[in-house]
Amino acid sequence: MPDREPGGREPGGREPDRETEAERRRRRAQFLHERAEALELRDRVKPRRARAARMRQQMRMRTFRW
Repeated sequence: MPDREPGGREPGGREPDRETEAERRRRRAQFLHERAEALELRDRVKPRRARAARMRQQMRMRTFRW
């Protein structure tokens, strides 16, 4: 396997498939938190774009059939 280092490790030095569910959830939560912060920052920096996005979302919700 050319993409692995000697000893069966991945190039990053991690053991393959050894990540626990808790580590995966923690990483995912961190990613979602950082993503939310980035979206808030973009909304503050580009208010016209954020307003247009809100209007599109409102229109989508108005025309959505339950």
